[in-house]
Amino acid sequence: MSHIVVSDPEVMHGVPVFEGTRVPVQTLFDYLEGGDTLDDFLKGFPTVSRDAAVQVLEEAKQLLLTSS
Repeated sequence: MSHIVVSDPEVMHGVPVFEGTRVPVQTLFDYLEGGDTLDDFLKGFPTVSRDAAVQVLEEAKQLLLTSS
């Protein structure tokens, strides 16, 4: 993933998080998997920008589409 996602052993034990936050990227996928919307996620985690969340989703989509 791009610089939107960072992994640092000093932040959340190295779990990939949105840059500049302590919000794990996995949380976005958990929200969506649970039936919540992107807006629900953004309301719950206001430190994550809409652009960052959409970029992560786009990059995940590209990884899935190009790995086939």
